[in-house]
Amino acid sequence: MTPKILFTILLSGVVYTSTSANRAAQSETPHEKCTQQSSQPEASHSGHESMMNRGEKGMGFSQTTTTHHFLLKPDGGVIAVSANDQKDAATRDQIRMHLAHIAKAFAEGDFDIPMFVHDQTPPGVPVMKRLAKEIHFNSHDTERGGEVTITSTSPEAIRAIHDFLVFQIREHKTGDPTALR
Repeated sequence: MTPKILFTILLSGVVYTSTSANRAAQSETPHEKCTQQSSQPEASHSGHESMMNRGEKGMGFSQTTTTHHFLLKPDGGVIAVSANDQKDAATRDQIRMHLAHIAKAFAEGDFDIPMFVHDQTPPGVPVMKRLAKEIHFNSHDTERGGEVTITSTSPEAIRAIHDFLVFQIREHKTGDPTALR
């Protein structure tokens, strides 16, 4: 594990500890897509739970009180995360901080966090690292969290971005479309 991931995990633990009392007081709304009945064997469900636990550590916020979306666009795509409870300012702020960090890290070719969360190198990452200078990563706030837009004019980079996002859709079980519409 790289020092960056270790620092992020430690920082996430501190943030999680400081916000856990607030979260405990709130009723948790399960992440609809991540708690759906799966037709996969129980081992797959266990793997998904492990990924969700690593996601909480790597991202610094609950995976069950937030909603993730991964959207394919002709020039790349969007990673969107929002707090399920509009009054959950702590989670909203953690999402914003995480997505700003992710946009900067990805722009530098650093995909350590998704590799940690998924316990593997997601499809598209090797090409996105190689073509990092041809890809633009921009983070911006939304009402309940934030988004990272990922754009490029390179057809090879766009294919890699789509591969990465489709993998995220399947892993996080978001139900988002896995093809351009």
